[in-house]
Amino acid sequence: MFLIGKALWFLFTPSNLLTLLVLGGVVAGLSRPGSRKPFAIAAIGAVGLALCGFGPVGFWLARPLETRFPPAQPLPAEVAGFIVLGGGVRLEDSTRSDTLTVNDAGNRILSLGDLARRYPAAKIVMSGGSGNLFDDAGTEAEAELVQRHAGMLGVDPARIIVENRSRSTYENALDTRKLVRPGDGEVWLLVTSAWHMPRAVGAFRQAGFPVTAYPVDFRAPGKSYAWRTFAEMARGLRLTDSMAKEWVGLVAYRLMGHTDALLPGPWDRGRPARP
Repeated sequence: MFLIGKALWFLFTPSNLLTLLVLGGVVAGLSRPGSRKPFAIAAIGAVGLALCGFGPVGFWLARPLETRFPPAQPLPAEVAGFIVLGGGVRLEDSTRSDTLTVNDAGNRILSLGDLARRYPAAKIVMSGGSGNLFDDAGTEAEAELVQRHAGMLGVDPARIIVENRSRSTYENALDTRKLVRPGDGEVWLLVTSAWHMPRAVGAFRQAGFPVTAYPVDFRAPGKSYAWRTFAEMARGLRLTDSMAKEWVGLVAYRLMGHTDALLPGPWDRGRPARP
């Protein structure tokens, strides 16, 4: 299922799909002189690329996700621990350079250091194996890599509990619950990107692990972003692709029973976690 999902997403990523429409339409049009339909298809693809690349489509997709869970303020006075989900590290670059190299979601990793200082007695779980389609035996799991370089964040590596098997958000939830066995009434923070938080919280609830959201890495933090445009097409396409993937993930998780709602919200809006 993991491999099938990765392969299907490669084909239906908005930027890939729109590019295929352009190329396919042009090739079909050249091979069928006089036919307007292929060039109309190519034009649709080109307009779609322009809107997604230069326009605010990515922000429109991100905004409902990021506003679902507000920033965690005020923070609890005490917590049993906090869980940082993987996805914030450039694994191959970090392994080859033997340092910690973060990506666009790097605030997840930076927040680990901040929360470790704020809660010196809390347990710290770094959850993340490999989400690559083809695993590289020479590449460390993200959780292991972060633990090894935790000193860069001012954190004692011995404090970090490593969950290094999961390859998806739902596996993050299942494997972390088995690893830490949370007690009744314990408060656990879940750290991940704001746009990823609805699916992540929904998965943890469905796994029987209630958590308090600690969203970071906001991509569309204000209403002014509704009409913001991009000067570089690649940036707009990257945001659109990421947010479209998250919406597809929400639908897939709901259909597979990995969440109990299409767009999970704060605890007072949702149903209790499954026992």
